[in-house]
Amino acid sequence: MNLPAAQSDANAAANAAADPADAAAADAVAEAVAEDRASVNTFQVDLRGLVDLLSHHLYSSPRVYVRELLQNAVDAATARLAHDPAAPVRIRLTATGSAVSIEDTGIGLTADEVHTLLATIGRSSKRDGLESARQEFLGQFGIGLLACFVVARQIRVVSRSARTPDQPPVEWLATDDGSYTVRTLPHEARPEPGTTVHLEPRPGAEEWAAPRRVEELARDFGSLLPYEVTFTGPDGAVREITDRPAVWDRPHPTPTARRVALAGHCAKVFGFTPLDCIDLDIPVAGVRGVAYVLPAATSPAHRASHRVYLKGMLLTDRADNLLPEWAFFVRVVLDTDTLRPTASRENLYDDETLAAVREALGVRIRQWLTELAAGDPDRLAAFLTVHHLGVKSLARHDAELLELMLPWLPFETSDGRVTLDEFVRSHPEVHFTRTVEEFRQVAPIAAAHGLGVVNCGYTYDADLVALLPQIKEGVKVTELDAGAVTAHLDPVGQQQELALAGFLATARTRLDPLGCDVALRAFQPVTVPALHLDDREARHERDRADAEADADALWSDILGALRGSAPRARLVLNHNNPLVRRIAAIPNAELAGTAVESLYGQALLMTQRPLRPADTSLLNRAFLGLLEWATHPTGTHPAAATPPAAPSEDQQ
Repeated sequence: MNLPAAQSDANAAANAAADPADAAAADAVAEAVAEDRASVNTFQVDLRGLVDLLSHHLYSSPRVYVRELLQNAVDAATARLAHDPAAPVRIRLTATGSAVSIEDTGIGLTADEVHTLLATIGRSSKRDGLESARQEFLGQFGIGLLACFVVARQIRVVSRSARTPDQPPVEWLATDDGSYTVRTLPHEARPEPGTTVHLEPRPGAEEWAAPRRVEELARDFGSLLPYEVTFTGPDGAVREITDRPAVWDRPHPTPTARRVALAGHCAKVFGFTPLDCIDLDIPVAGVRGVAYVLPAATSPAHRASHRVYLKGMLLTDRADNLLPEWAFFVRVVLDTDTLRPTASRENLYDDETLAAVREALGVRIRQWLTELAAGDPDRLAAFLTVHHLGVKSLARHDAELLELMLPWLPFETSDGRVTLDEFVRSHPEVHFTRTVEEFRQVAPIAAAHGLGVVNCGYTYDADLVALLPQIKEGVKVTELDAGAVTAHLDPVGQQQELALAGFLATARTRLDPLGCDVALRAFQPVTVPALHLDDREARHERDRADAEADADALWSDILGALRGSAPRARLVLNHNNPLVRRIAAIPNAELAGTAVESLYGQALLMTQRPLRPADTSLLNRAFLGLLEWATHPTGTHPAAATPPAAPSEDQQ
């Protein structure tokens, strides 16, 4: 409503009221003003629709109803102890198959609190400040008991408040249609303060009330709760649910006995025997637990699932935001009292507190690696054999850790599988390849001629090798290119190269359309007739040229303008190889050219790279050309014969 207009209406009403004759007019004005104001209404909640929302969207499974029952009982006991530290603490869970009940000796509820808290969705005594020990409570969202309607047709609560023990107990009876009743019971209905909750399962949900299922869920959720929880089944036997203290806090006679106990816990929880165990004791972050190192390698992209307890209650066994991404080689079980749960209490709320805890856990895992390197190299070597990828991922962002791990991290090099620390002692100038195929092609030649090459075709290796100059003084790191390899190969004598000038000219003419130069060197091993070398710049230029050839006029002009002066690929012929010398001695230029194309194709296949259409065409042409020459009619000397012309691409 407009403020000046409202003021005008009010003034008109006052003036009319001053004259008794105009009283009717004043009433009419006042009524108009009242109707102009917006009316205030309250939200109406469809309980069945809300329960459907909870069961299908908020909670992942009906199993959480047992957790909510335990949570309410534990919070009630916590509040009772805050009110009376000498009060008894007892939580009893019972399942008969047709009903589930839980009884506690907690703080209880008065009749007013029953109306205020149980019948108001989203209202929580833990959040609203009715209890001073809020930080000790598990639930703060006010939907815990409501979640029981996911499996229950009817919920009956009988409670007696410890604050007003002289008042009679009160009963709250609710059904899943949204209706409830509250009534006062005789004193003998519940002589002591506390609360009892009875659930009757709805049709189709009976399996969740089965005694074996209820006991199993209670142990899963509540084994680390701070108070004693018992379960009673149809047979009347009472079994303890809680199993405290946590396995990582229990005393053990020897370190070996502790490791055995932790390994058994890991096998029970995660299904594997750990390679090692890392204690996670971070008091500042309110975290106690253990990280189990996986016994087998796993993908860094795999989202790990960790088991998290909140003040002893299982929050989730699928927490995937607890650790830094690089720590994919461990699985964690921990208890915390600082992290916030989501509304469904099935994961951790990703906030600044969780970020700080995540960083602290990462520091602890990194510290464990440091301790292994300093005091237990055998265990470290066993760990790196399986999880070197994870350590490499971590070391990319931690130069100090990289320096610590250098004597242990293995790399594939031209000297074999060695550590970088050992490799740089023999090769202060480190060359690296970015692909495994390129490394495998040049590794034998590099090893024979003293060229230090590291295979950086694997994950993280290129990043780590690039960091070497920062932690090793005098070390130079460069990417391997065709010129560097060629420079390390033995040159051929000047007279010999001049004698082969005609052959080299023929070879260069044949390979020039493919963007490849030809060089003559003498290198080991002798069994390799030719070596195909190129680098990223050469490949980029070749891809650009191919795109230019296939593009229309406009794009061809644009791509042509981008033509660079990058080095071309290079075919290095091995003068030590007898086959190369025999080919170089062929007087027939056409036959020699076809033989060179065959050497080019064989060297290209050795790189294990995908072939371009032009390369495939050359291989076919050279192969068929050599067959034509090999099947030439007898009686003609091959060296003097002129072989038939190689078939054209159309003939192929």
